[in-house]
This record gives sequence, C-alpha cells and structure tokens, in this order.
Amino acid sequence: MTEEMPIDVPAEAEAGSGRRGRGSGGGAAARRAARSGGGPGKSLTYIRRKIHTYDVLDEEGLALIEANADTVLEEIGIEFRDDAEALSLWKEAGADVKGERVHFPKGLPRSLLKTAPSIYTQHARNPERSVQIGGDATVFAPVYGPPFVRDLDGNRRYATIADFQNFVKLAYMAPSIHHSGGTVCEPVDVPVNKRHLDMIYAHIKYSDKPFMGSVTAPERAEDTIEMCKMVFGEDFLDRNTVLTSLINANSPMVFDETMLGALKVYARNNQACIVTPFILAGAMSPVTVAGTLTQVLAEVLAGASFTQLVRPGAPVIFGTFASSISMQSGAPTFGTPEPSLVSYGAAQLARRLGLPFRTGGSLCASKVSDAQAAYESANTLNSTLLAGTNFVLHAAGWLEGGLVSSYEKFMMDIDQLGMAQRLSEGVDLSENGQAMDAIRQVGPGSHYLGCDHTQANFQTAFYRSTMADNNSYEQWLAEGEKRADQRANELARRWLETYEAPYLDPAIDESLKEFIAKKKASMPDAFT
Repeated sequence: MTEEMPIDVPAEAEAGSGRRGRGSGGGAAARRAARSGGGPGKSLTYIRRKIHTYDVLDEEGLALIEANADTVLEEIGIEFRDDAEALSLWKEAGADVKGERVHFPKGLPRSLLKTAPSIYTQHARNPERSVQIGGDATVFAPVYGPPFVRDLDGNRRYATIADFQNFVKLAYMAPSIHHSGGTVCEPVDVPVNKRHLDMIYAHIKYSDKPFMGSVTAPERAEDTIEMCKMVFGEDFLDRNTVLTSLINANSPMVFDETMLGALKVYARNNQACIVTPFILAGAMSPVTVAGTLTQVLAEVLAGASFTQLVRPGAPVIFGTFASSISMQSGAPTFGTPEPSLVSYGAAQLARRLGLPFRTGGSLCASKVSDAQAAYESANTLNSTLLAGTNFVLHAAGWLEGGLVSSYEKFMMDIDQLGMAQRLSEGVDLSENGQAMDAIRQVGPGSHYLGCDHTQANFQTAFYRSTMADNNSYEQWLAEGEKRADQRANELARRWLETYEAPYLDPAIDESLKEFIAKKKASMPDAFT
C-alpha cells in the first residue's frame, strides 16, 4: 500500500491512536520551547528526499556484482539451519537442497521477489505518525540492541526496563525521529523469556509512532502479533503492515532457526522483515568492497525471497549492516570509507531489485560522546542519507560499537538528524526561494539584515541547532563553559521531566496488561 492510497483504520485503532499529549507543542508553545531549548518542538513527518542519490557503481560494476552473487547462490549455496519447513519450501520452489544447504537455480530468488512491494506503509496507532517505507522516503529509527547504557549520571551500566521506557519517551518526543524502533536497549533486569512483553508494551504505551517486533524467538514474534491485534484489530493487521522487524543473517551465508522462525511469523501475518546480513568485513565477509557486496546480495536474495515463499506480497527490506574491523585488534571500526562504499553500492543493488533499503545510522566506536563519536557518526550518517536509505536503524544513541545506548549521544544525534532532514529538502526554487525581491530591494553595497524578505523568512531560513553553542565566548563563559555533552545531558533531563504520554484507549491498555500478566504467569523466569 502506498502513502497516497486511503488508509482504512478500524475503530479500535482510531480510538487507540489519540490526538493529544503528543509531546510536541504547536504554535506559541512550540516557539517558546524552541527558544528555551526545554522542549522538543514540532514533530517532523518522515523524509521525502528531494536530492539525488550518490552512486559508486556503473552498469558494468552492478552487473558484475549481480553475476557473482548468482554464482555464490548456485555453486556455494546458503544454509537454512534447523528448519525443515524452510528446506521443504525451497525444494518445492525448485531449489537444489542438499542437507541444510540450499543451491538456487539462476534467477529463482529474483523471480520470487517480483511479488514483494517496492513501497509500503507502516501504520502507527496514530495515523498521523504512519510512515512510508521505500521510494523517496527516509525513516529514522533509534539505536537497537545494546545491553549497556551510559546514563545521565555518567555511569556505564547494564540497561533496565526504566532505561528502555526512557529511550522510547525520548524517541517519541524527538521531532526528527519518525519511528520508535525496537530493542532500544536490552533491559537485563527483566527475565529473557518475558522482557519482550514489557518492551512491546512500552512502545505502545509511551509512544504512538510505529515500532518493531521481537525476533529473539518465534513465540515472542507471535506475542508481538497478538498484542498488535489488540491495538489495530485482527483484520486490519492481516491487510496492512504495522510492524517492520529485523531479521539478521548469520553471516557468512547462514540463516539460523531463530531468525527463520521469527521471519515466518511476520511474513505469514503480512508484516515486514528487514533481511540484513550483519557484516564485519574481514571477519564475516571478504576484506574488499566488491567481495562484501557480492556476499551481501547473495544473502539478501536468499532471505528476502524466502519471505515470498511464506506469503507472496509480504513486505521485505533489503538490509545491510557493514562495518570494517581493525586488522590489529579485530574490533569493529566506523566512519571509515569502505563501509560507506558498501552502503552506496548495496543501495544501488536494492533499487535494481525494486526493494526498500536499510543501512547506516549514527555509528561510532567511541566510548563517550566525544569528537571521535561525532566525526564517525557524521561520516556514517551522511553516506546513509546520500545512499538513498529508506529505513535507518541506529539513527540516534549508538555508542561503543553498539554495546551502549547513550542518553547524551541520543540528544546530540537527533540534532544532526534534523539537519539531515533539512538537507534532504534540497534547493527551494519557488518565488520566495529565488529571493529576487530581496536582491532588488538591497541593491549594491548594502546588507540583507533588515530587508523585507529576510524579516519574513528569518525564523525558518536556517536550521537552528538545539545543541550547538553559537554565542560569544563571553556568554559561553557566563553560562558555565558547557560542552556539547553537558548541554545534551541537561536537555535529556528536561525532556524526560516534561514528557506526557500519548492517549491510549483504556480498554486496549487493560487488554494488553491482562495478556502480559497471563503470559508471564504461564512460564517460570529465565535469564539465559
């Protein structure tokens, strides 16, 4: 379903969506918040890019990568481990299955992917928050997966469910975050077999933006589906997409039973999967860009086409997470040229397949929110945007190679996301954008500060950072000589203090809580 098509929202979804308490003031309140830095300001819709993508491969290069990927699929094959149903489906589709390894006749995965949509809408419980995935759209989602947090008191510690809720709240309030994400941090104070229930509930309760489902076990994916049925209605969920969830390949060239199990649950229910090879080049793929792109394409073709065996027409995203490693320590590195080249090339390959694309974010290896974090994140984010990425995971909060979700880094990142959104708007060539009246009024030798055009446009002409200090040195001294991370700390505290939850229908809320309580009571706690 494209954005332009009518959205049929059932009564329970409309009731659950709410139109108040959205954490983003309008009118005078928004202007006061913007001036004081105390509030998030007006929420932004997802990006509709008006700038061209940056391509690094010509037709000859793309054809070469595609031919090499076809060779990998046919001659080497991809393993589908511990999933007899998956192997049976591939055999029925015409693949050569030897044990757990599937060899694909040339063209089979591409032919299956013809039923996958190039654009789809992920519906939020508040229809105003729904996002387009694919085409010229870019959607920013927060960090995903870290077991640790760097909190507002400067501690690096294991994440808790309270931290999880806080990051959901911050993402809800952040104007330039369009999506609530998934495992924004891993709440280790809740049993492993039960924490997915609390995480999905937090996304529903504390935000009305779209979100991701649990993938750590098929039964947890099923729980996610059941909870979404309570919010959106069973019929609506079957006909529409309300979840976009992450399915990682176990690179090199393996899909395991956990990921396959979750993929099947979501695909059968018409929910989107991001099929993503998780690559640390040099360890999990060849050290070269072309070799890595070949393996990425082969893995995506195998995993993405499998969704169409499960349910033709189910949405699927061409994903890649590509990092280089230090050949001295083996640790992942970020913001370096080679992963950017992989992202650019993979985006081109995704467009040729007609699939939405996911990569990048604000990635860094730094341990704190310092200059290294800023440089590496900026390098990654810029290439992410220019690649034409449709779904951006890890857009805010990532620290320490993905081990840490940082409150301060989150606030610094969302400021950069706002800048990226402004850049994506391109050049305004309207009559106002041409500014010929200003040029005529000012003439030679004067200035534009007081002219009518400047006065009419000064509030919106330039992006106004919520984090940067552009005042004089003397004023900076008078205000306490605060560094960017200190300003970010204060801003995060203010946001959390002023957070207001979006409306959620009390009947839906009660049904969710009853479901969670029943599920938790049905099994003992497990922490492994």
